[in-house]
Amino acid sequence: MSYLNEKVSYLKGLADGMELDASTKEGKILVHIIDVLEDFAEAVGELDEGLAEVSEYVDAIDEDLTDLEDDFYEEIDELDDDEFIDFDEIECPSCGEIVYVDEDMLDQQGEIEVTCPECDEVIHITEECDDCCCNHE
Repeated sequence: MSYLNEKVSYLKGLADGMELDASTKEGKILVHIIDVLEDFAEAVGELDEGLAEVSEYVDAIDEDLTDLEDDFYEEIDELDDDEFIDFDEIECPSCGEIVYVDEDMLDQQGEIEVTCPECDEVIHITEECDDCCCNHE
């Protein structure tokens, strides 16, 4: 923002060259306007420096985040299909809420009990459950 400082310095030089009388009303106001412009130029310069620092900091955070994303998504890409859980949908016969059950649980022998998260009804699932009211898919 040095161009603002240069312009304010130019205005100061013009005012000095015009030999403004600071004791007159017009002279006072012009001198004070130039002083305020100088303050603004300094403030804008400080803001510009602060913005440059913040920009560098954000760039560093962005690089770190990119590294983390690369590491994280690389790990997910390396997961085997066996590590993912497949779910079956079961409809609660009491309230009709869809309850998700791990397929591995359904492959077990015997009766399985699942509690509906909506109505707290216990749903009994058996091997013959294909035709029952819980609509096990």
